[in-house]
Amino acid sequence: MPAIIIHTKRWDDPRDAADGTRILVTRFRPRGLRKEDETWDDWRPGLGPSAQLHAAAYGKGRDAVGWTTYKAAYQREMLAMKPEITSLAQRALAGETITLLCSSQCVRESRCHRSLLKELIEAEAARMQA
Repeated sequence: MPAIIIHTKRWDDPRDAADGTRILVTRFRPRGLRKEDETWDDWRPGLGPSAQLHAAAYGKGRDAVGWTTYKAAYQREMLAMKPEITSLAQRALAGETITLLCSSQCVRESRCHRSLLKELIEAEAARMQA
C-alpha cells in the first residue's frame, strides 16, 4: 500500500523542494498579486469554501459560525467536488506529492478548510486502496 504525501501551507509560505505540486484551494485569488508572483502550480477555486460559507466563518453580516458548523458545511459542499477529490487522491496514490495552499491570513491550519480537504483526499485514497 503506497504512502501518500499531502502537505498544507499558506500560499505565501516559502516553496520547498518537498512540496511537490502546490495547489491553491481558495475560492478567491489573492488580491493585488501579480501573475508572475504566484507561488502555486494550479488553482482549484471550487475546493475552497463557498463565498457564503467563507463570509459565515468570519462573521460577515452576522455572528461567525463555530468550527463544528463550518466543518460540516464545508464537507457538504465538497460532496459536489468528489470528482476533483478523487483525482487528487489518484495523483497522490500514483506517487505525486501535493501541497494544498490557503490564504496568507489563515494561520491556524487545524481550523482551516485545507486540513479538512487533506482529510477528504486521504479518506478517498484509503477507500480506493481497500
